Amino acid sequence: MKKRWMRLLTELSSRKWVSRTAGRAASSGWSRRWIPSFAKTYNIQVDEAEKPMSEYRTLNEFFTRRLKPGMRPLAAGDDILLSPVDSLITGMGPIQQGTILNVKGQDYMLDELLHRSPYQQKYMHGYYFVLYLSPTDYHRIHSPVTGKLVESEHVPGRVYPVNDFGLRHMPRVLSRNERLITYLRHAHGEVAVVKVGALNVSSIHYADGAPLPAYERGQELAYFAFGSTVVLLMENGTFEPRSDLTVGSIVKMGEGLGRLQGVPASPRTGEA
Repeated sequence: MKKRWMRLLTELSSRKWVSRTAGRAASSGWSRRWIPSFAKTYNIQVDEAEKPMSEYRTLNEFFTRRLKPGMRPLAAGDDILLSPVDSLITGMGPIQQGTILNVKGQDYMLDELLHRSPYQQKYMHGYYFVLYLSPTDYHRIHSPVTGKLVESEHVPGRVYPVNDFGLRHMPRVLSRNERLITYLRHAHGEVAVVKVGALNVSSIHYADGAPLPAYERGQELAYFAFGSTVVLLMENGTFEPRSDLTVGSIVKMGEGLGRLQGVPASPRTGEA
């Protein structure tokens, strides 16, 4: 019964107007008074922030704070895939015939996650990570590779929570929520960075207002407020993960997730 009520409340609160209202409140001038208590509640490492807490004008500005230079060193090696975010790994593994298996007990189809994009064919037998950002984490998203922009797509959707409850008990959250998808071509193949909005995330933004033609590894790509999730997809046959990473591992932005390898032949649009 409790679980049923939680699902009902989550359904009711997943409307975009709820998140927009929360976003407006967090962007108001008086919200700055919440910053110290928020930082204390979530044990945020304020000494890493680019500016002192007193210089942030709104709560949302603090959520989307940049860090001091050098706080997230990049793993050495151009063939090392970087974590794009500070996060908890809530799912990882090979993609099996276009299906991401068992993310908190649920399976996801690439066709739905990537909004029926023809690019899905490149990832049908690739590799994936589901990277969850809690309110504690640094909330800017960086490029995991040096590469050129292939395509960017904004997919409207709901704003269900992407925490443990949302992933376990709400159907296909990662595929139903708002998403901003960036496809990047690198020296060994292609990656898709799927940025998934969540409850109280009023929108997802590119760092420069629009996607750039190319990115360097570690370059700022996008950001969103509050907790959310990035699904990172690697093209078929191009990635070997670190052997010590498992579901439940915590990674920092710039940390190596594994090694990029090979130069695969790119399938034609619509080719299986």
